[in-house]
Amino acid sequence: MNRLVSLSVLLCLMAACAPSPARAAFTRASNAEPIQLWQDASIFQLIHALIDTARHRVLVEVYEIGRPDLISQMVNARHRGVDVRVVTDPTVQASRSAAAELDREGVPELFYPVDDAAHQIDHVKLLIADGEAVVGGMNWGAHSSRNHDYVVDTRMPGDLDRLTQIFEQDWSLAQGRPSPLTPRAGDIGQTAPGHEIRAMLRRVIGAARMRILAEVYTFTDPDVIAALAAARRRGLDVRILLDPSQPYNRPTFQLLRSSGVSVRWYPVPPGALLHAKAGLFDGELLLGSANWTYSGLDVNHELDVETADKRAVAGYETRFENDWATSPP
Repeated sequence: MNRLVSLSVLLCLMAACAPSPARAAFTRASNAEPIQLWQDASIFQLIHALIDTARHRVLVEVYEIGRPDLISQMVNARHRGVDVRVVTDPTVQASRSAAAELDREGVPELFYPVDDAAHQIDHVKLLIADGEAVVGGMNWGAHSSRNHDYVVDTRMPGDLDRLTQIFEQDWSLAQGRPSPLTPRAGDIGQTAPGHEIRAMLRRVIGAARMRILAEVYTFTDPDVIAALAAARRRGLDVRILLDPSQPYNRPTFQLLRSSGVSVRWYPVPPGALLHAKAGLFDGELLLGSANWTYSGLDVNHELDVETADKRAVAGYETRFENDWATSPP
């Protein structure tokens, strides 16, 4: 109870320094709120608070780790007796440097054993701190806070159980003891092992009857392009925002536009990215680490979360409409 109170106070103090309303963090209304949507730089307010107040466990699996402040926080948590374990991707220089520093400080860390022949990466972004988990698209890089991105903060017991199982699956794999989870349908999906995220995306697109509003960093998968075109032919409001800095998005942009889908380039500020991989399908919000590409849906190790939480859906819808209005037609 003391941890919940202290975390609530800390988040409230941080919220006072949040960005402008269109880009502000959606702070918790109460300790009982089971789902929370966070976006952009405010995500790191949440991460700081969770690591600082953790008493039992801090489990981290993040593709890029390069923020000295978060490395120091994990070290401090370890020194106060918290079970801190870190899995990261060996192909990222910043993550290799972070892993070396964590190792020197006695923090258990492992590299995910990526399949080099398949050009695989461990693209997951996951933090589990005691009874709370953060899943989404935000890396922990030195400049990641500049990017437009989302995470879901969840206290749902079923989500926590599955996310913990996925972390332990990956920890065991990194130790040379592979024990892949049995694929299953649910609000948490992974890629490699399995194709749960592709199945989730296929399902929510097919089930949508009114609208599909998506912001995607890299989008090249032909099956998803075809599914969105089919949704537009069914009469849905289909609108897609893409990052103009990714050359792979240009053929997708033309294909979507020629099929009647409304698509725009997100106006990224200098030095920033539209790094989100998120979509609203009627009242279902799906977001996470997986780009809408063959690599993201079939090759890389990825992690996504789906929620129908009304506050999260409303928060995403508000931000999307603001982004759409400021993106040139």
